[in-house]
Amino acid sequence: MPLHCSTMLQRVALLLLLLASSRAFAVETMRIAMDDPGDEVRVSGRGLGFGPDAEDGTFVPIGAGQAIVRRRGGRLEINGAPAVGEAVRFRGGMESFDAGGPGNEPLKAGSSQVRGDVVVRLYRDSLQLINVIPLEDYLAAVLGSEMPVSFPLEALKAQAVAARTYALQKKLDSYGAAFHMGSSVLHQVYGGVNREDAKTRAAVEATRGEVLTYDLAPIEAYFHASCGGHTESGQDALQRNLPYLKPVDCPCGKLPASRWSATLSEGELRKALKSSPDGMRVSGRTPTHRVTRVTLSDGTLVDGVQFRRKLGYTRLKSLDFDVTSSSKGYVFTGRGFGHGAGLCQWGAKAFADQGKTYREILSHYYPGAEFQQLY
Repeated sequence: MPLHCSTMLQRVALLLLLLASSRAFAVETMRIAMDDPGDEVRVSGRGLGFGPDAEDGTFVPIGAGQAIVRRRGGRLEINGAPAVGEAVRFRGGMESFDAGGPGNEPLKAGSSQVRGDVVVRLYRDSLQLINVIPLEDYLAAVLGSEMPVSFPLEALKAQAVAARTYALQKKLDSYGAAFHMGSSVLHQVYGGVNREDAKTRAAVEATRGEVLTYDLAPIEAYFHASCGGHTESGQDALQRNLPYLKPVDCPCGKLPASRWSATLSEGELRKALKSSPDGMRVSGRTPTHRVTRVTLSDGTLVDGVQFRRKLGYTRLKSLDFDVTSSSKGYVFTGRGFGHGAGLCQWGAKAFADQGKTYREILSHYYPGAEFQQLY
């Protein structure tokens, strides 16, 4: 059997296992790695309890409603008392007066307030926080972190399906690991309870359990802020040659939000590139005009992705740019914000403003993908 077929069958089998589990327990959860708290972290919440890192573990109430967890000589301590094992799990709402019930009471862990459970575990030379949260609750906070809540509901619904699909695909890829995803821009930005909004919850609820699949498996539903008028192929943007990540036209190219410029001095460029920028030129582009290669004055070739990383993602917002020299340095004028593959968020807004539904929007940006109702 070809390797890619074997891998696909394994992923489908895992998906079926997850679906069976979610139907049995009525909820699908994600394990999200949060900020590194160092050697000590405070966890607090109404009806706080702790137990082993297991879905069906027995939890013991903590009367004070807060716990200070420390790393002491390779072991965990909770409020000064030694804990058993390398991880401890906290849950709110353990007391009967908490109407939300166990697990529904938000917890404060370090600087974050989150729903679901919080796991504190030994990790390398410090501690690690992991939020174990129902997928739909997680998505409501992701939407508020990734897309302006002022966007039309159909755009938010499209983002909800893309984010749900992306999360489930990452969970399948990391099945059995301590956590499935991080909480930064490297995966999906997740800001906890404070990023929820009535509109994000409505978008998540309206699309509950809906994902995009290709060959029965959840797709890698990448998304970005703005493509500048044309999305990029998965191969050129992410080195992921996927049939549903193809370049498509996008209405965001007409929006002011798609345009940007940045001026960098010769000194800033010299420091970032470790070379003189004199004679620097773009020497390679993709069919959608994104830079693949820059040639420096000494003949050194710099890959486009590395070039953007060296100059900074917030300065060089995308690889769709032109550069000219001026008396103040070098002026970069560009289009788009992000890698450009998959769902364009500003394009989704433009389509929603035109009356497109979330399914029409998603079908445009992920051609060939199919909608599946998982639960």
